[in-house]
Amino acid sequence: MLSNQNRRAALKNILAGTATVAAAGSLASFTTSKMESANLALKGNINHSVCRWPYNEFSLDELCIQAKKIGIKGIDLIGPKEWPILKNHGMDSPMCNGAEISLTEGFNNKKYHEILVKNYAEIIPLVAKAGYTNLICFSGSRAGMDNETGWNNCVEGLKKVIGLAEKHKVVLVMELLNSKRDHKDYQCDRTSWGAELCKRLGSENFKLLFDIYHMQIDEGDIIQNIRDYNQYIAHYHTGGVPGRNEIDDTQELYYPAIMRAIVKTGFKGYVAQEFIPKQKDKLVSLKKAIEICDV
Repeated sequence: MLSNQNRRAALKNILAGTATVAAAGSLASFTTSKMESANLALKGNINHSVCRWPYNEFSLDELCIQAKKIGIKGIDLIGPKEWPILKNHGMDSPMCNGAEISLTEGFNNKKYHEILVKNYAEIIPLVAKAGYTNLICFSGSRAGMDNETGWNNCVEGLKKVIGLAEKHKVVLVMELLNSKRDHKDYQCDRTSWGAELCKRLGSENFKLLFDIYHMQIDEGDIIQNIRDYNQYIAHYHTGGVPGRNEIDDTQELYYPAIMRAIVKTGFKGYVAQEFIPKQKDKLVSLKKAIEICDV
């Protein structure tokens, strides 16, 4: 945390023109990013977004400015308090948050239903009023629960808010996360599990967030699963495997082929970059990722 605070403080000094000599290297890198990220011409087959959290050292204003320069149209995982910032920059909020409790406390456990229903009932109308569509949700941890119990509990909880989502034309989107490495015991850890939940709810206002990184770890067969389950997918996240770093040739997935498979399904939603940049200049890494995914 201290490191992130120091980086944010250094960036503020740079932008204010009061950086110390020690921050000069950061300024040069930041300036280079701005110059190199300008005027990127894209093909328009993919709607590009980026998740907020890997770039927390930048203010949301600055991230919007730089993201727009490389053809990014939206910022993921932003809640109601910061939507006005996105609107000031003409940016979308392709995957809203703010109603969830946590990744581990989700709809598969009845003891969280009361607070989840309250939260989602409050946020769903706000999403609609802001002109957005997708609102994230989570299954929660198994905690010894079998699949059938998890599905039944999720259906019971989600049915209490899905009618409101339908009324406001908001889509509740459950994220697929790996339970092997990053989110031990998470229940919605296979595309087939999420798809079965979609079928049981039977609403076009409940779909899945297909995180490519997570699903490569837990199930693989990425392109075939995209083909088989695309009707249940509302959104995609990226990340290099292993490590969730850059999606370049340092990792095992070939993202151009994955993006072409997504386009071929007729998908019109967003693909959001959610890798953790290892390179010193994060904006250069982000620009490269957009170029890789622009098929």
